[in-house]
Amino acid sequence: MQESQERAEYTLVARKPSFGLPTGCPICLPVYIHLKFASFPFRLDFNNTFPDSDQIPYIESGTYVTFNDENGGLIERLREDGIVDLDAAFCSLPEWISMKAMVSTWLAEAVMYELWVGSDGTSARAIYYSDLPWLIGKALFMKQVYVVKQRFGITKENAERKEAEIYKRAKIAYGALSTTLGDQTFLFERPSSLDAYLLGHVLFTLQALPESSVLRLALSEHGNLIRYAEKLKSEYLEGGSSSSVPQFHSEASSTSTRRPSNSSSKTKKQPKREKTEEEKTFRRRAKYFLVTQLVAVLVFLSVMGGYDFSEVEVDDDEGFSYD
Repeated sequence: MQESQERAEYTLVARKPSFGLPTGCPICLPVYIHLKFASFPFRLDFNNTFPDSDQIPYIESGTYVTFNDENGGLIERLREDGIVDLDAAFCSLPEWISMKAMVSTWLAEAVMYELWVGSDGTSARAIYYSDLPWLIGKALFMKQVYVVKQRFGITKENAERKEAEIYKRAKIAYGALSTTLGDQTFLFERPSSLDAYLLGHVLFTLQALPESSVLRLALSEHGNLIRYAEKLKSEYLEGGSSSSVPQFHSEASSTSTRRPSNSSSKTKKQPKREKTEEEKTFRRRAKYFLVTQLVAVLVFLSVMGGYDFSEVEVDDDEGFSYD
């Protein structure tokens, strides 16, 4: 009983829902689905304080917390800590490993490109910056566009070639995944983190990206992937829920540390504890988020003063494109 009580105290902190999805974030959604596949009871809370934080999503429970920017990502950390492991039967299979690599790299990169470079940025702003003042959101968006272009090595001269490479890899991945899936419910006998990543990708691409999206059009050519997503969405995301009513979080407990966990099932009210001085300091720092972000933007713009922004054209509709 004690074991089952502890498990229900886990909280997944993600970015807010949008596009008809429990969380509009393409990184948070697979984690949410992974916990659903495992029938793992958890609370779903939202953190809008740090829109560009790499730590989100994160899981917390009492003194335990693990962030997405730790080695391997959140799903891998949960597996290593013995909390949720759906991959034990598959992680040594070469085909499973290669499929997961395609989803977590080629398809994840294609979504990143579409969000920040290959579209007008509407979806990205809705996910990350809609709660910020327009000017700060706009500046942070421009900064992220630059960061993504740097990551992919995109310049004015090679933009078309880089885009073609990104979409070519995505189309190869779709073809391989579609062939492996066939008419099965899951890619390999039963759900694994591979299915969580793929389902999250397909749902995000279909519901968050515009109809004109190159990635969305490429995905629509594989009917079995669409049916796969619709069936699993109905069964795991729209059916009975083991997660509690979402709330908004401001931050993870600053006193949390990693510890292995036992597993769970019933909720248990915990007595309120007085906040530590460290937590109070953390909360005070969070209140100054907008100010510090504005300063960061000003510093970024000043540092970038020598960068040739003629490579980026700001259209009337606030989109970005190459000359």
